[in-house]
Amino acid sequence: MAIYLVRHGKDEEGFRGGWSQRGLIEEGFQQSQKLGEYLYENNQKFKIKRIISSDLRRAFGTAESIANSLQLPIEQSKDWRETNNGVLAGMPEYEAREKYPGLYFNSLRMDERYPGGESPIENFTRIKNAFERICAEQIEKSHQENILIITHGGVINIIYHILKEKEWTNKNKLFPIANTSIHKIEWIENKWKITEANGMEHLK
Repeated sequence: MAIYLVRHGKDEEGFRGGWSQRGLIEEGFQQSQKLGEYLYENNQKFKIKRIISSDLRRAFGTAESIANSLQLPIEQSKDWRETNNGVLAGMPEYEAREKYPGLYFNSLRMDERYPGGESPIENFTRIKNAFERICAEQIEKSHQENILIITHGGVINIIYHILKEKEWTNKNKLFPIANTSIHKIEWIENKWKITEANGMEHLK
């Protein structure tokens, strides 16, 4: 029983991310296509039967390439979105610096919301709840079918903290999470454990 987490492919630089609906660049599409082909060619190893994706364009675009290779439907979910950065979502970097100088995710207090968005603690709680729901569902139904979740770097970072039992804050050092990297979580000895981290074999 495994849950695979994948970060979306490379997207446009020079814009604030979060809930931005800006899509992948060509390199990101190529990364996603290579990952889809890799998962198909190694289907006996991965045994993926279900794909869930954040509904933000950069994640869903990644999921589409993978789903086309695996011939599986995509379940879109807002639960797996990156931090809700409100009015800054998709804003050009120069404009964000001009209108909201010094405002970054790691500059917020844990209970301080982005203008029109969520706070770091609300972000953490949303991701924790989504992750716990999918884990409980896997255990309850004794799934032998593995799930692939296409999401974002910040989301995967939170899950790493949860599984490694480390306190998470928006000021913590980030775990390495590359574009289209694969992260495997398995149910071993009554506990979810990270068994593969930041896998990039498909891009070699």
